[in-house]
Amino acid sequence: MSGTRRRRLPHLTINRLVPNGLTLLSLCAGLTAVRLALNDHWMLATAAVGIAMVLDGLDGRIARLMGATSEFGAQLDSLADVINFGVTPALIIYLWALSDSAGAGWAPVLLFAMCMSLRLARFNTQMGAPEPLPWSGRFFTGVPAPAAAGLALLPLVLSFELGDTVFRSPWLNIVNLGLVSGLMVSRIPTFSAKRLKLSQRHMGIALLVFGIFGAFLVSTPWVTLGVLGIVYLISIPIAFKTYHRLMAALPVEEGRDDDLGG
Repeated sequence: MSGTRRRRLPHLTINRLVPNGLTLLSLCAGLTAVRLALNDHWMLATAAVGIAMVLDGLDGRIARLMGATSEFGAQLDSLADVINFGVTPALIIYLWALSDSAGAGWAPVLLFAMCMSLRLARFNTQMGAPEPLPWSGRFFTGVPAPAAAGLALLPLVLSFELGDTVFRSPWLNIVNLGLVSGLMVSRIPTFSAKRLKLSQRHMGIALLVFGIFGAFLVSTPWVTLGVLGIVYLISIPIAFKTYHRLMAALPVEEGRDDDLGG
């Protein structure tokens, strides 16, 4: 026998499988959205992307609650995000509005997927880095992946209620995909709700707001999602002003533009 003993991998507990299982389910939802779009089921395809967003929001939080965070899970989540939020929404928009535009319609699809990949690669390199400012966790650098997917699909969502005469325009969707691609890889600060903390007296108001949002989402889903997308767009310049106001209040040696969180 050799003098060195073979290293054994530790047994994985079930709590480490649950978050990764949710990530794989989100991947299934994202790819199913493409299949539905190929069959012209636009509402179902959009809903499938929405399910992928919900599962993507749950897997990381459940991993932290169960103490099951891992480098493997983080990388798996990013790979799933590239497909769910970088490839799938762009393909849906291409099949819906750009398939007759030849290369002019395909180029923004490629751009969107590439910018999503670049954004997630940048995000991964910043994981674990210390946040130099106490409030930097309140902001993302650029538009995060799920929000970018929602903005890419916004013309499709609005068309469900307002008709597709305007929103199915190839040029509108080409411009929209291009702008969202730029926002993803930009240094523009956007609000992050990951570390939003509410005081006890505000908890009831927050629950009421969530209840109202849920009621509208069930009764008029496409109007609610459309309004949500527009509100998010409005929040981007507000986040920009808020961030730079906070930066201006810092001493000169601390107020650096590269202090923005991932």
